[in-house]
Amino acid sequence: MNKTRVFKRSLLAAAVVVTTSQAHAAGFQLNAQSATGIGRAFAGDAVIADNASSMARNPATMALFDKTSLSLGFETITTDISVTDAKAAGVQPIPNSDYDDIGGTSVAPNIHLIVPINDKFAFGVNAYSNFGTSTDFSGSALYDQNGPAASFGGETDIKSMNLGLAGSYRLNEQWSFGAGLDIIWGQGTIRRGTAAPTNQLIGDNLINVEDADGWAVGYNVGTVYELDENNRWGLSYRHSPRISVKDDYGQEITLPLPDMAEFSGYNRIKDTAFAVHYSVQWIGWSAFDDIDFANLDPNRSGIVKAQSLDPRITTPTSYSKPYAWQDGWHFAIGGTWYVTDKIELRTGYMHDTSAQDEITSISVPDSDRNWISGGATYHFTPDSSLDFGITYLIGSDESVTELDPTTGDTALTATTRADAILVGLQYSQSF
Repeated sequence: MNKTRVFKRSLLAAAVVVTTSQAHAAGFQLNAQSATGIGRAFAGDAVIADNASSMARNPATMALFDKTSLSLGFETITTDISVTDAKAAGVQPIPNSDYDDIGGTSVAPNIHLIVPINDKFAFGVNAYSNFGTSTDFSGSALYDQNGPAASFGGETDIKSMNLGLAGSYRLNEQWSFGAGLDIIWGQGTIRRGTAAPTNQLIGDNLINVEDADGWAVGYNVGTVYELDENNRWGLSYRHSPRISVKDDYGQEITLPLPDMAEFSGYNRIKDTAFAVHYSVQWIGWSAFDDIDFANLDPNRSGIVKAQSLDPRITTPTSYSKPYAWQDGWHFAIGGTWYVTDKIELRTGYMHDTSAQDEITSISVPDSDRNWISGGATYHFTPDSSLDFGITYLIGSDESVTELDPTTGDTALTATTRADAILVGLQYSQSF
């Protein structure tokens, strides 16, 4: 088979979920639950419970509320992603391959409502985005839909929404427990062009999946231990399902999502206006073993046409792209200064580890990353407040290698980098 075609096909397969990884955390996890969380790098978010958004991190925190509480807001994610120093077969530089305008700005809304029934039970509902971002290579003559590298450029638009229903139970003054269901909806549009004439494929698209969507169900559980009103700790676990999305032509993509576990603590320093809070989160990215494609339409997908040229492929309408990621970790610490009854200031730092292991990809830029965060709350009244948060997420230059899927030889090397700025605004009200 023509090596140029094999090289471009491998890049295409890797790029199918390109923007999910370009959200703002290692892998493609998106922390978009609250502006307060953004302002402290989500340190302590599974136990602080300063507004209703805490139920998204730990359903047991609902037991800490004695009034009906509502939080609603949004987050903007602006990504700065670059690909540089690309070389074919790892040795021959690709002319005009550097591109630093891949990212964009996405908006992720959120809403959370907690309703105490009595001093023992509470329930809550919420909606927020798991991930949501987009990339568009139309500004590059090399990577756009009609360019010679269109097979790993083109257009990608990925979004999701998590609809949650949860309940909590207070056992005594120290222990509370909670559990909930997550109904996850996902949608994506992925278009890739035909690359160069040497590709020898028929049609204008290597892949064209438009507005594919689907549903899946997961669950979450948690607990909170309160030593006193100024010292408490929380532990939560979230099971995430494999989600399959399908477009109007029946083309289907199955994406395995990771389970997550989080431990958080909150300690207000005695007789001061300061508190420290911290979190350790495990993300089970090892479940992200591969992405499966099924029911590919030969009239729309060049993957099918390319595979049909290879007699070793017996099911040309199906394809699986291996990733073999490793589990990830988040380590976060933050502080809150209760300046007055009306004003709070907060800051935080997080280090999260890369999900990619031995298999790397130019189209899924990933690395260890550092968060530097700051935020503030203004209380209009004791029962209403406005929160603002901002985070600068700093990635690192990472060397990646794409392998020829038929020979295992190096097809491409490059350097990728992904930085981001997150801004959140949120209004909270108790009734």
